[in-house]
Amino acid sequence: MNYEKLKGKTLLITGGTGSFGHAVARRFLKEGIREVRILSRDEKKQDDMRQLFADARLTFHLGDVREYGSVLDAMRDVDLVFHAAALKQVPSCEFHPLEAVRTNILGAENVMNAASTCGVERVIALSTDKAVYPINAMGLSKALMEKLTIAKSRTAGLTVLCNTRYGNVMASRGSVIPLFVRQIKAGRELTITDPSMTRFLMSLDESVDLVLFAYEHANQGDTFIQKAPACTIADLAEAIRIVFRSNSEVKTIGTRHGEKQYESLVSREEMARAEDLGAFYRIPADSRDLNYSKYFTNGESSITTAEDYTSHNTQRLSVPEIVLLLQSLDYIHQELSGESMSYLE
Repeated sequence: MNYEKLKGKTLLITGGTGSFGHAVARRFLKEGIREVRILSRDEKKQDDMRQLFADARLTFHLGDVREYGSVLDAMRDVDLVFHAAALKQVPSCEFHPLEAVRTNILGAENVMNAASTCGVERVIALSTDKAVYPINAMGLSKALMEKLTIAKSRTAGLTVLCNTRYGNVMASRGSVIPLFVRQIKAGRELTITDPSMTRFLMSLDESVDLVLFAYEHANQGDTFIQKAPACTIADLAEAIRIVFRSNSEVKTIGTRHGEKQYESLVSREEMARAEDLGAFYRIPADSRDLNYSKYFTNGESSITTAEDYTSHNTQRLSVPEIVLLLQSLDYIHQELSGESMSYLE
């Protein structure tokens, strides 16, 4: 990444007080960006973040992406947007699906509309592997957010709209690694849903690398995926026990409502047109309109031969490899030393 491109720029991160926002702020404030602007609705987390960074270039706007006025006010004079605000917890969205619609879909529309109105250069929306073949409300809402991004990119003018799609970001708030750590420290059993269930593993730094790659390379309506290894939940729990030298038992509690056996980052249909860029896939937007023949009468043979990119067929990490990966995380270092990372709590 050529950070010279960021000098003099203003970045807005929606939902920026979480683990992703902290990782972006740490990286970008070192590289001479003019301003990192946070739009979120939690004043306590904003104040914690303000005190942690103590940098005048990090500014805060209190508001909700559901409210267009709040978004528009925060968007003025912004060059680049990372849209991270979302309801992300599968059980919460299952019980309150309309709340997921209001934040994950309608909130995203507010961000894109305000960005186009304010002449923002690029909006990079953060999505999830759960948007591929979605079976739960969170994944469904994110899948529609992706479709909305692509549809709006056709009429967004000079504002480039694109998606990034993530697997499991290790040690992010609400993910399983902090849960396992809390259970170990409390002397409780480690609860896993299905030992053979697999999940992608991506570090917070890699999550920033993905949005930076999209910033440099996106065309209208693109979706970017970073290739990532995966592991079984049983092996992850065992690696956590090794890292923390824990004798905690592992208890299988069964698959939760809305969970998949494995996750897909790229569907078969998308793989048929995806561009392999080394460490990344680019899925260009479908530029056809409703008059195209393949929608009605003709098929596409390349889809028949393509294969999904999933946590079952990507590189599978062994327990020793997972241990090394965990030991490279700042979160693990701080938990081992007794210093918790407050924005993960």
